[in-house]
Parts: sequence; C-alpha cells; structure tokens
Amino acid sequence: MITYLIIDDEPIAHDIVKGYCDMLPNMKLMKHCYDALEALEYLRKHTVHLIFLDLNMPKLKGFEFLKTLSVPPKVIVTTAYQEHALEGYELNIIDYLLKPFSFERFLKALNKATLPVNEVLNPKIDLTEDERIFLYSDKKHYQVKVSDIKYVEAAGNYTKVVLIKSQLIVREKLSNVLNLLSPDMFIQVHKSFIVAKLHIEIIEGNRIIIQGQQIPIGRMYKEKVLSSLDL
Repeated sequence: MITYLIIDDEPIAHDIVKGYCDMLPNMKLMKHCYDALEALEYLRKHTVHLIFLDLNMPKLKGFEFLKTLSVPPKVIVTTAYQEHALEGYELNIIDYLLKPFSFERFLKALNKATLPVNEVLNPKIDLTEDERIFLYSDKKHYQVKVSDIKYVEAAGNYTKVVLIKSQLIVREKLSNVLNLLSPDMFIQVHKSFIVAKLHIEIIEGNRIIIQGQQIPIGRMYKEKVLSSLDL
C-alpha cells in the first residue's frame, strides 16, 4: 500500500488528485492538507511514502516547506507555475506536473514514484526487485511487480509484457516500456525484445532461453548483452 498526502490550498486540486488515485489499486490517502503548516504537523507524528505538493500556498510556500524536511518522502509537484521546475529537480522531486494535467500524465509521474512500502523504514536497502509499475491494458490499470516480468516483446502497435503467471498487451511502443524498467534488471537484446536478467536461464549462440521460450539476440545488441552480463 502506498500512503500519500495532498498538500494544496485549492479544494478542487484535492478532488482531482484523489480522483486519479482512487482509480488505482494500493493508493491510500492519509490526510488532506490545505497548507504546508498543517502538513508539517502531520509529518511530525506520521510517515507517508508520497506527497503531492502545490507550490503557491499561503503561510509557507511548497519548496520552503520541502526544505524543512530532513528526510522527505518522494514528492510529485502539482502546480500552475512552470518557472519553478529547475529548482524542484534540484530538490530531488520525482516529477513536476503542470495544472491542468491529464490522467495519463499523472500516471507517468506515479510510475516514477512507485516504491515498496518498507523503503521508507530503511531507505538504504536496495529493494529494486520489489518495485511496482502500472501498465494500462484492456481499459484497466494493472499494478505489476517488476521482478515478475520475464520479457517484453514488440507486437505491431502494441507491446506484450510476459509475466511469470500471465501476460498483458499494452498500447505502448517498446521504447516507452523500456523507459519504465531499471537498466540494472532489464536489457534490450533485439529491436523487438527486452529481457529480465533475473529470468535468463541459458544463453546459447544468438539466443536466450527463458522458461523454454527462445528469444533472439540481435547482431547489433550482442556485444552490449554480453558486456551487461559480464560474459
């Protein structure tokens, strides 16, 4: 479960963010905060995984609030002001959403911010294999454990994501799916295939075998594949 705060002085902004989050599994709103001081009071006694933060608020501005936090949660900025983006990234925010933003743009930001629940308890632990991403398939948003992905295959205007127990067909380019995946865990081995290093069983000549499935290694990719796997 990903817990979150909405910090914004506009009630309609709360409604939009909560409405988007309610469309997704495992998102739990902990508190509506209508100014940064209210959020500071809450965070003195509680922790959350994610904050949706407005910038132009009374009493204490968004980035000034963020600078007061010694160990801030992950932050997605939601604002109508584009000119503060650079400062935001210097403060290690996850993404910068300009109002009004679509659900698709919101989902892209959330994919960047998705994190395992216990990362907050011990942020030094590498929990990459427990990360989740959202994939849109058959008019539904599926939360997928990244380590369950065996390989990804281009399929015309779609991409097939093959999981341990199932598969999803998503209307995305292969390159867009690759951007969601950690290069430490996945590698593109062919113009039409991405494989999970974790699930590789055999490499033989110009092919990779994952649970009986043969996946070709493209000629232009072979050197990079072998180097990535220290072969």
